[in-house]
Amino acid sequence: MGTFSLSLLFILSFLLLLPSLFASSSPQALVDEVHRSLNGSRRNLGYLSCGTGNPIDDCWRCDPNWEQNRQRLADCAIGFGKNAIGGRDGKIYVVTDSGDDDPVTPKPGTLRHAVIQTEPLWIIFKSDMVIQLKEELIMNSFKTIDGRGASVHISGGPCITIQYVTNVIIHGIHIHDCKQGGNAMVRSSPSHYGWRTVSDGDGVSIFGGSHIWVDHCSLSNCHDGLIDAIMGSTAITISNNFMTHHDKVMLLGHSDSYTQDKNMQVTIAFNHFGEGLVQRMPRCRHGYFHVVNNDYTHWEMYAIGGSASPTINSQGNRFLAPDIRFSKEVTKHEDAPESEWKSWNWRTEGDLMLNGAYFTQSGAGASSSSYAKASSLSARPSSLVSNLVSGSGVLNCRKGSRC
Repeated sequence: MGTFSLSLLFILSFLLLLPSLFASSSPQALVDEVHRSLNGSRRNLGYLSCGTGNPIDDCWRCDPNWEQNRQRLADCAIGFGKNAIGGRDGKIYVVTDSGDDDPVTPKPGTLRHAVIQTEPLWIIFKSDMVIQLKEELIMNSFKTIDGRGASVHISGGPCITIQYVTNVIIHGIHIHDCKQGGNAMVRSSPSHYGWRTVSDGDGVSIFGGSHIWVDHCSLSNCHDGLIDAIMGSTAITISNNFMTHHDKVMLLGHSDSYTQDKNMQVTIAFNHFGEGLVQRMPRCRHGYFHVVNNDYTHWEMYAIGGSASPTINSQGNRFLAPDIRFSKEVTKHEDAPESEWKSWNWRTEGDLMLNGAYFTQSGAGASSSSYAKASSLSARPSSLVSNLVSGSGVLNCRKGSRC
């Protein structure tokens, strides 16, 4: 269908809507109705959108030539980590060797050799591979690890560390069964290596990092957290991931006494928190956290918790409580009496509560400006969560076709 025909259809659709549009109660309602109409028309025509309503996926997944346009992904981020460009402006680096024999002198062609380089790089994989790291993978700034088109597992050893660096994207990787490492020398750049003490055993450890985006990964069964962000980290988006079989899922904020985390801003969007999860989805301290349009189908203790007065803005999520009688509460106010936590700003807005789930709100009212720093994108209705998270986790991307 040509451009002229598409334009004509849009005009006709708009004209047919005019009576109902002018009956709208406000100018904003008019604008919203126009947007809904045009977006619906585009979806029906298969134009500009794959129809999921997920703004990240609809930005790039429709393109059958994604493999030739890989770095376009960097322009599709949303939320507080939306400015993470990773290796967008650098060369493509192809990982050809799954080995990790020498953390101090890594071989060219290995993932470790790629991530420590100084220049921006967009890192992809020649074939399916399982990478068992000898020590934690210490990343340098302006790197993207892009697993699309291959089945890439980082497992069975220490995993990914993003420490005091910026602009990192991790996309399309299976990260599981991560172990502690350390008491060893590890290289972090072409010009520096140093002694590392024992690592936590996180899937992804963000330590003093900024402009970080973790998208479409599948994470499970690590020693400590699946994704932890501490020690002044900020400008982070965690999106479209599938998380399963783990106890302490996500820690955001180092400790109650580490007040530098007051500036932390994290968006958690379109993730599926699945079977075998216990708690910390996430557990927050001090900062500002936007938890939006996620699907919570499993928890054993609680879903969202925190201490040290974090601001938590929960919007458009779906919470399915477990059958456990005393685990219906979504929230857990940690390490403080009610007289203290009742002033913490935690709100639920448009969340869908199922099987007896309930959210204990606190602090300012739902419409308060106190949530401005914990707002990073417009939430979609919770009734759409199934569509929004339908592609969570690692995608099966084939060259020459849509992901």
